[in-house]
Amino acid sequence: MAGNLKNLAMCAAVAFSGVAMAQDAVESAPAQESVKAPSADAVKTTWEYFYKGQGQGPVLVDAKLCTEVAKDGPNKFECIVEANPDSVKAGTNVMLWQSYLVPQGDSIDDLMIQVKQGNVVRETKDVKVKGDGWRARQWTGVRLNKAGEWTVTVMRGEQELKSIKVKVL
Repeated sequence: MAGNLKNLAMCAAVAFSGVAMAQDAVESAPAQESVKAPSADAVKTTWEYFYKGQGQGPVLVDAKLCTEVAKDGPNKFECIVEANPDSVKAGTNVMLWQSYLVPQGDSIDDLMIQVKQGNVVRETKDVKVKGDGWRARQWTGVRLNKAGEWTVTVMRGEQELKSIKVKVL
């Protein structure tokens, strides 16, 4: 019995050694908020869309105004300094950070960022994303160079995916 337990313990140590190494990496990373696990149905739907949703377009998961995106480290490609849309100083370097789920292997080239001051379109930029992994992240610089009410919109063709109202001071 003791020999079987010892063998089982050795097998478990070998089997989970990769997990232990991954756990070590997580433990040395900065502390993060705990997150709620998604339902099994939500995970299954996401997998099905990623692996079988080719041709159906991207899902815009998140978009926010940022003044800094991490270039390396544990938060690489994440917005690490979010701009307050209620008080952006005119001339501040601002990016619209976006995160998409794109079906595996798809390339999406009909996205755009439209920047309006009041009802006047000041800038339109094309955005391209690929389904190379679970998340396609993109950040697009926008010019908010005059005081007033602005709107930054993510569009796919004529469809508005998300708009952010911005007050520029």
